Amino acid sequence: MKARSLSDLKALHKAMAARAAEAAAARAAEEAARREAERRQHHNRWLFEQTVGKVEPLRARERLLLRQPAPEPLPQQRQRDEEAVMQEALSDEFDAETLLFTDDHLSFRRPGLGQDVVRKLRQGDWSLQGQLDLHGLRTEEAREALAGFIREAHRQGLRCVRVVHGKGLGSPGKTPVLKNRVHSWLIQKSEVMAFVQARPADGGAGALVVLLRPSPRAVGTGKAKEA
Repeated sequence: MKARSLSDLKALHKAMAARAAEAAAARAAEEAARREAERRQHHNRWLFEQTVGKVEPLRARERLLLRQPAPEPLPQQRQRDEEAVMQEALSDEFDAETLLFTDDHLSFRRPGLGQDVVRKLRQGDWSLQGQLDLHGLRTEEAREALAGFIREAHRQGLRCVRVVHGKGLGSPGKTPVLKNRVHSWLIQKSEVMAFVQARPADGGAGALVVLLRPSPRAVGTGKAKEA
């Protein structure tokens, strides 16, 4: 801004003085804020010292280095087993009738297994090492219980187990709904090699004797009884 007259020069001088005053006021405000912050900091420190009392720094040799505890090991195998259960889906639409060998009683055996497997199961040559009783369970409950039981029995290395499904006498129309579904579910389980209807002493038409595949974790357990 150029001054062309005395009045312009006075106006310019006045404007510059105003700007200088504003800058001085801003600096004064910043300085006041800084001093107020320092005052509060000193005051808070004073309050802390009054509350806690005299504090002395620890000497170096008396310091204790705290280490974070190591995390607990993750049960990875259990997680894999639980994931397998969640992914396991036994279908009610599976057609098991075509895979059931019809003899004196309905029985099942995987392709490649001889008839003697079914015969020995029916005669009781295999010792029963575990049992699952599905009495009183609803369909979904029975499905989950059976899947978990077969998986756990195989994991433990059991070879021969009994599954009690009942004769369906208490069902509407006395139709063995659960019995037929258990047949289908067992066939869908890869751990199952064969099954037969239990002997009368072991439950008869209300139970099945199931032969499981050998478990790689427990080879040699669950051998057949001497004939």
